[in-house]
Amino acid sequence: MLKTYKIEQGRIVEAPDGPIFLFVEPTNEEKAQLTSGYKIDEHNLASAMDPNELPRLELEEDHLALIYKAPKSYTAADNFVFRINSLGLFLYQDKLVIVAPPDFSELQGRAFTKVQNLPMLFLRMLSVCISHFISHLQVINEIASELEGKILKSMENRHLLLMFTIEKSLVYYINAISANGRVVERLKANAKNAQTGGLSPEMLEYVDDLAIENAQCLEQAQVYANVFTGLMNARASIVNNNLNVLMKSLTVINVVFMPLNVVAGVGGMSEFSMMTKNIPWPIAYSAFMLGLTLLGWATYYMLVYMEKRTFGK
Repeated sequence: MLKTYKIEQGRIVEAPDGPIFLFVEPTNEEKAQLTSGYKIDEHNLASAMDPNELPRLELEEDHLALIYKAPKSYTAADNFVFRINSLGLFLYQDKLVIVAPPDFSELQGRAFTKVQNLPMLFLRMLSVCISHFISHLQVINEIASELEGKILKSMENRHLLLMFTIEKSLVYYINAISANGRVVERLKANAKNAQTGGLSPEMLEYVDDLAIENAQCLEQAQVYANVFTGLMNARASIVNNNLNVLMKSLTVINVVFMPLNVVAGVGGMSEFSMMTKNIPWPIAYSAFMLGLTLLGWATYYMLVYMEKRTFGK
């Protein structure tokens, strides 16, 4: 799907003849138009739509080609798996071509205000990707905190496996953010190339800000990954401990009722009726039940005393 935009008073607005061309999940006809009309290399075009492609910056004959990584918009169907998409930016002196994944949002919002020219819009696109990563890291941290609360009471591995899934996603995030940082550094080194028409001092300062933001984003992702990895064994131990506590409780119940079953078996035989034939049966059986209750309490307190003596609680 193709949408065209233009820069009007510092804002991005839709226009039929705009110099900004946004291709969202291009069709075969649009791919042919990109390779023939805009002279985009087929490999670069395929890389822009390949989520597994590494970010890179290439200086073509009449344009600058950049493959950048951006997080995929999270949905409930992803089941705690945070995926990554590729974004293709092709900057010419008189136009900007964007090849975006299906979940790419419109060129709207605060990030796309006060845009003076195409190179600045090109840089704003990179800033949006970094901000998207940062927001996803905050969501990951909130989800992990919620899962930690459930793991404290869990006796199964379901929530623990979800934590492993999030930890795996963080590894891919760190790899993508790190690769994006190298692309930003190379962009700064080639800021005066003819394909972009050169970057103004203001834009060079913006590139420096991009490098700093990306480095902070990478550091935040690494901190989360290190914390998740360091506490994973502790979380697994919590699940095992919860199961052990449950088994202990069931064992105590079994031990308490074991002597009661023996006594109740004797009480259910005809000998008990014979021994209490001179006592009214309501009184006899009430005393019998009271005796079972006292025996159960005595057994329970004996187990508690043995536990305190053994473990010093």
